[in-house]
Parts: sequence; C-alpha cells; structure tokens
Amino acid sequence: MNNKPLVYFLCTGNSCRSQIAHGYLEALGGDKYEVKSAGLEAHGLNPRAVQIMKEAGIDISHHTSDVIDPEILAAADYIITLCGHANDNCPVVHNDKAERCHWGFDDPAKATGTDEEVMEKFREVRGSIRERMEKFVRDGM
Repeated sequence: MNNKPLVYFLCTGNSCRSQIAHGYLEALGGDKYEVKSAGLEAHGLNPRAVQIMKEAGIDISHHTSDVIDPEILAAADYIITLCGHANDNCPVVHNDKAERCHWGFDDPAKATGTDEEVMEKFREVRGSIRERMEKFVRDGM
C-alpha cells in the first residue's frame, strides 16, 4: 500500500501545464509523493510539452491525458489547479483532508508567433513550473 501523499494537478485539458507539473513533481519528489494529473476535458498530450520536457531530461511521453476522476479527487491530499478555468470549474470536492490551492500559469498552447517563439513560451512556462515544484518539494504548499 502506498502511504505517500497524493498530489492531483488539474488543468483545463490535461495537455500541457498539468503534464509538465506532473512530470517535474515525479522527477523531483517522486520518492515523497504519488502524483496524478487530469483535466476538465482530455485534450491529448501536447507534443510540444513532451518535447520541452525531454529537453529538460524528463520523459512524459508515456503520460495520458485524462478527465478528472472523482475517486482520485476524493482521495487526494493536495488538489492543485494550474489554470483559472480549472480553478473556477473544478468539481465540488467532498474531501476534508485535501489542501486545495491554485498556482496559475500562462497557457503555452495559446502562444502565437514563429515556431521558435512558441517554443520559447513553452520553455518559459516550463521554467516557472519547475521553480514552483522545487519550492513545493522543499517547503510544501
């Protein structure tokens, strides 16, 4: 049986930000936490998110884009939304033990410009998420 605290990252489509956070927390704190991610909808794993995480030495290509699971939501110790839409529309949580918080990050999938400019936005968001995951592993919420 796993006694690690369960962290559930939520976003709109579970394609970019929640996948990046999931990958980083598994890499940085997988010995301390069980990590899952989901979305209000499943938009599929964004190939650019996979690419920029690979650049950082983390393989998320095996992740799946999932819709919020009420059982996981009810079991979570931490419920963390990564976008305003998910924060505003997250299902009601009947879980007294869960700490719920919102860490908003820009949506890199909405970036415009050249391919390199879009990739730079992905890298920028990746860096912000990595910093937040390092702080979470070090200091908690």
